[in-house]
Amino acid sequence: MEDKIMPKLKTNRAANKRFSMTGTGKLKRQKAGKQHILTKKSRATKRDLRKPETVDSANFKAAKKMLPYA
Repeated sequence: MEDKIMPKLKTNRAANKRFSMTGTGKLKRQKAGKQHILTKKSRATKRDLRKPETVDSANFKAAKKMLPYA
């Protein structure tokens, strides 16, 4: 008789490229709005967009589900 083992879960590759797990278990992401149309944005705004942000609680569960081994 075969052993009943759970199958491996697939990681969502798009989410894997966008999120990373911090040491405390939060998901880190980059802010949106830094790709193009930057001339009308202020220097301070562009500087603020460089800093990483954590995924908020409303989206954390969905994002974590896409990254089963993160």
